[in-house]
Amino acid sequence: MSASFDFSARRVFVFGGTSGINLGIARCFASAGANVSVASRSQEKVDAAVAELRNLGSKSFGYALDVRDVDAVRDALAQHAKDAGDIDILISGAAGNFPAFANDMSANGFKAVVDIDLLGSFHVLQSAYEHLKKPGASIINISAPQAFVAMPMQSHVCAAKAGVDMLTRTLALEWGPAGVRINSIAPGPIEGTEGMRRLAPNKKIAEQCARSVPLQRLGTTEEIGQAAMFLSSDAAQYVSGVVLPVDGGWSVAGAGAAALAMAQPHK
Repeated sequence: MSASFDFSARRVFVFGGTSGINLGIARCFASAGANVSVASRSQEKVDAAVAELRNLGSKSFGYALDVRDVDAVRDALAQHAKDAGDIDILISGAAGNFPAFANDMSANGFKAVVDIDLLGSFHVLQSAYEHLKKPGASIINISAPQAFVAMPMQSHVCAAKAGVDMLTRTLALEWGPAGVRINSIAPGPIEGTEGMRRLAPNKKIAEQCARSVPLQRLGTTEEIGQAAMFLSSDAAQYVSGVVLPVDGGWSVAGAGAAALAMAQPHK
């Protein structure tokens, strides 16, 4: 059963909010009364997400952009300020991933993930700062267990997400005096997401992954959304600089074994 939160009239902007975990987060905030806007690279996905969020009662806006393009990020945020006003809650969740051993990965492939995950996060956070409603603003970066659990075929993501977590901690120091809180959520294996489809492309591997979680199941996008709402709520107003795993205990016991299983040749 879902926890109860009230974000009536709060303004939320979710970067990467048109699919997977980030769309799940956007749905949760919209269902709790927030006005939720989204951005991602695909105009088609942006339009579909905005329509869905408006059906939930949200006054939503959408913007098609690539977080690697800092000017595009700044332009979208400036337009959002005209469309909706300041931002109360910012979710930075744009990410890229593909499974590949380091020896088989091109330099451009490694760079692409770092540019989307780490450089893109910096673009979003730095550009959004002036639009955040201060004090009391909440920022949440969507990280991953790869930030602190080494995984085969994930060297690019491990490096990028570790950087995102340190960016979270550093900005918590720098922006705390302005009353801005910033935290990271590290989702575990979440069902129905593109990440799970890529890292666990068949039923056998998905079942192995679920068994490796101490709670013996995959998580849901709603559970990540609930964590995001908690971190953005008054109940967490003294929480900043935290990297919160929401993974059923996966990073405590089993993530390494599951990663090894997923790194085997896919049949």
